Amino acid sequence: MGDLLKGISSFRGAVFPDHQALYRRLAEEGQQPQALMISCADSRVMPETITQSGPGELFVCRNAGNIVPPFSTANGGVSSAIEYAVVALGVRDIIVCGHSDCGAMKGLCYPDLLKPMPNVAAWLKHSHAAHSIVCEAYPGDLPERQRVRAIAMENVVVQLDHLRTHPSVAAKLATNDITLHGWFFDIETGEVLVYDGAAARFTDINEDRPLPVAVTGRGRPHVMPQAAE
Repeated sequence: MGDLLKGISSFRGAVFPDHQALYRRLAEEGQQPQALMISCADSRVMPETITQSGPGELFVCRNAGNIVPPFSTANGGVSSAIEYAVVALGVRDIIVCGHSDCGAMKGLCYPDLLKPMPNVAAWLKHSHAAHSIVCEAYPGDLPERQRVRAIAMENVVVQLDHLRTHPSVAAKLATNDITLHGWFFDIETGEVLVYDGAAARFTDINEDRPLPVAVTGRGRPHVMPQAAE
C-alpha cells in the first residue's frame, strides 16, 4: 500500500500539473472516449498502457476473463457498462481483449482449482463454449500453455458473439454505427493480435501475418496457438 500512496503523491505533484488543463476540460465538458475496451482484470494487462491512451480516450470495463455475459433482463455490471458506453457515450468501437497466461482460462482447464471460489466458477460458465471448442477442434495433446492460449483466443470470439445479443449493440450494428474488435495481448512479448472475422483467425497487428487455423467439422476455422518455443 505504501508504494500506491507514493504513486498518488507523485501523480499529484509531478504528473497532474502538466495535464491540469486537460483534466479541467474533461471535468467541464465530460468524457468522449473513442472506444469501449472489455479486458481481463489481470494486473499485467493495462489497457491504457497497451493502447497508449490518455485521460478520456478509452472507456474500460475489466473483469475476470474479459467476459461479456449474454444479454438478460437481470442487471449486471458488464451489461450496464456496455449499455452506458453505447447509448450515453456513443462509442463507435468495442474491443474485447484476451491475453496469454490467463488465470480464468486455466480455471476452465482445471475446475478443481475453482472449488474454493464458487463465484468465479459460476462467472466462468460464460466461457464454457470456448473450452468446448478447444476440446473438440484442437489436438488433444496440446501442452498446457498452448491449450490455455487457445482457450483464451476462442474466448475472445465467444464474447464477441455475446456482445451481439445486447440490444444497444445489435441496434448500432444494424445501422453500421458500431464495430466490434477482438484482440489478444501476449504478456511476454507485448504483441497484440487482432481477430479477422472474415477469415476467422487472429492476425499480427503490425505484420498482417495470419496464424495457422484448424477447420472443424462445422466448417468454421478456429485459431491454432503458436508452436511452443
